Amino acid sequence: MGNKNFIKKSIFKEKISELKSKKFSFEINRIELPNGHEGEYGYIKHPGAALAVPITKDNKVIILRQYRFAVSRYLLEFPAGTLEIGETPINSIQREIQEETGFSANKWDELGTLVPAPGYADEEIYLFLARDLNKLNSEVKGDLDEDIEVLILDPDELDNLISSGDEILDAKTVTAWFRAKQFLENYE
Repeated sequence: MGNKNFIKKSIFKEKISELKSKKFSFEINRIELPNGHEGEYGYIKHPGAALAVPITKDNKVIILRQYRFAVSRYLLEFPAGTLEIGETPINSIQREIQEETGFSANKWDELGTLVPAPGYADEEIYLFLARDLNKLNSEVKGDLDEDIEVLILDPDELDNLISSGDEILDAKTVTAWFRAKQFLENYE
């Protein structure tokens, strides 16, 4: 996915420092940019993530109202998760959608890749459309640090929430919803 002709790699010179956390690290490295400038640059090194836009058999959209400690509030978000070591994006999101929504999907479509914060992170989020959903018999667990409410909305309700500004949404959710709507309009 994406045009490889626009990728120009920087040249790594040396690692200056690194701070590791559970899911990602912050590195300061000396690098040479494609334009020849050399300097010390800090960025968040992230393993990547996957996100799904879940659509039920009766054309409802499943979205989460999830608490995010970094911004001290609840956001509307699609199910998503960080890739585990050795895990593919599709395997990651198939696991996450079950854990976070209590549904599984039989049909998966790729919606592209999103780079949410290229000014300070290398994270890539792989976007998917999840359809032909089945309700699982198990309870929605999520991780210990997740405070999640599962919402099932009509597409128009989600559009109205986005345009109203009454709910706070994150960028990956708005982008994924836009891409899902494009996909459904063009390929259905």
